[in-house]
Amino acid sequence: MRWVWIDRILELEKGQHCKTVKNISLAEEVLHDHFQGFEGQKSIPVLPNSLVIEGMAQTAGILVGHANAFKEKVALAKIGKAEFDGCAGPGHTLVYEATLERIDGMGASTSGVVKLIDSATGESRDFAKIDLMFSHLDNNMSGLSFPEHNFVFSGQIMNLLEQSGFDKN
Repeated sequence: MRWVWIDRILELEKGQHCKTVKNISLAEEVLHDHFQGFEGQKSIPVLPNSLVIEGMAQTAGILVGHANAFKEKVALAKIGKAEFDGCAGPGHTLVYEATLERIDGMGASTSGVVKLIDSATGESRDFAKIDLMFSHLDNNMSGLSFPEHNFVFSGQIMNLLEQSGFDKN
């Protein structure tokens, strides 16, 4: 995974829920290509909602992977729902909260809420609702071969797990 769209794991309860945080900074280059003007206001840099979905996918993916000690290769299979209320940009903090709804040998489904905190005002509000489905690749892609190592949960995500004070079990 090249981009990690979460900064820290705040809570991780095995098979239940995961809570992460992302601080949005003007230093992130992706913001400079995405602007949205509002009536009577100047255009401002915004974080594309597709990257907010990716942050939730990483949060929920950690939750799904952690449920079985990261033995399966977990991949996002479907976005069931993605509803947004406004835009997120520099100076905002996103708090991702994912709940495991179902998990079995074939995959899992999660529901999630993204809260937006405005650092200028301290106000917090629900910003997005995102429901996702995941596939356990080794169980669903019969006839296809994947590397033996878990290429989904390697490097940056596992380092983030450790740096946040959680182990893979």
